[in-house]
Amino acid sequence: MPGPLSPLTRAVTYTRWLHLLVGAIVPIVCAMVHPGLVTPTAGDWALIAVLPVPLVLAAALVPSMRRAEGLQARLMLFPGPHARVRPGEDPEISAAPSASWSDRARTGAWMVLRMEAGLAVALVSGQLMALSLSLVGAATGDPGVADPFLQAPGTGWGYALLVPVPVLVLLAVAAAAGALMAQAARRLLGPSVRERLSELEERTERLLERNRIARELHDSLGHALTLAVVQAGAARAAADPEFTDRALEAIEETGRAALEDLEQVLLMLRDTGRPAGPRPALGEADRLLESARSSGAQVDAEVTGPLEDVPGPVSREGYRMLQEALTNVLRHAGPVDVRVRIAVEQARLRLEVRNQLAGAAAPAAGAGGGRGLRGIRERAALLGGEARAGQDGGGWLLRVDLPLR
Repeated sequence: MPGPLSPLTRAVTYTRWLHLLVGAIVPIVCAMVHPGLVTPTAGDWALIAVLPVPLVLAAALVPSMRRAEGLQARLMLFPGPHARVRPGEDPEISAAPSASWSDRARTGAWMVLRMEAGLAVALVSGQLMALSLSLVGAATGDPGVADPFLQAPGTGWGYALLVPVPVLVLLAVAAAAGALMAQAARRLLGPSVRERLSELEERTERLLERNRIARELHDSLGHALTLAVVQAGAARAAADPEFTDRALEAIEETGRAALEDLEQVLLMLRDTGRPAGPRPALGEADRLLESARSSGAQVDAEVTGPLEDVPGPVSREGYRMLQEALTNVLRHAGPVDVRVRIAVEQARLRLEVRNQLAGAAAPAAGAGGGRGLRGIRERAALLGGEARAGQDGGGWLLRVDLPLR
């Protein structure tokens, strides 16, 4: 449990102190011009605090000033690699340029606050350090060793016991002022509403992309593995060398296609600088149908309408839906009769996959959908369409309806 002196052991206490002292540079430099730093009065210090405000506010109008102040605040006001505790704390400080007048106003308020607080802390630091040196002089018999606002009368080593007191007070002031400035930075330099919305949109896009990649891997690899398992089982049951050769050839072709799909997905995940190749579309549906036929299924396909007129996203998603539908047929019903209908109408793409059921077997989608059918529904919903699946007479029917515009 941290004690009352724990701030003294934290590096961030001293970086915050330095951050405040740096903020005092502007008024100190201005004071060198007017009214000067030779025996300034209280009125002079008030003028020194007010004189640079218009200059600071004018600088805050520059959009990049918000980024500069944000980066400084992140580095010096919050624990990070330079600190020994809480290195993972999120400062919630924006490092983007000002994008609105609200951002500029908050940046201006922050810069003025930093300047005024820095000047106050610099004055307090100077006076307390001078007091500590005065106490050292009093303890050694030379009270004139410094020129503080308070002279320590007399001599004696009893003053030596008081030397650390101003230093401890100074550190306490620095720690408290630094903590308050960190809270102010969160309010004045924190992300704006527009930045938060932009970040939320980016996070949503990343999640959607991850889900899409997961569906791609599930559909492609699941299809290839299902076909390989069905074909290998059929070859072993047939005990026919010629059939076994055909099955092995089909497994090889399916595996090669799956590896190509996997490479495309991995290219999207890697930062290689190379564009990913084209994803398969409905124009390559024959490859899926032949793979299903090679597994022993009797596939009757009917394609009406121009597939080349189907928009790219709809065509690619339609291919994956057909792939998952055939995979479900082979996985749950085995090599049975399958009827596939692909119809390109004026404004709709309709996809139907109807198959017999092996006994009482049916996909696990009857009460809400298995993972594969749930993926089909998600793909259809993202395109503004609809996918329905269920028992139809003595078979199973998947019907997908997608808009083309």
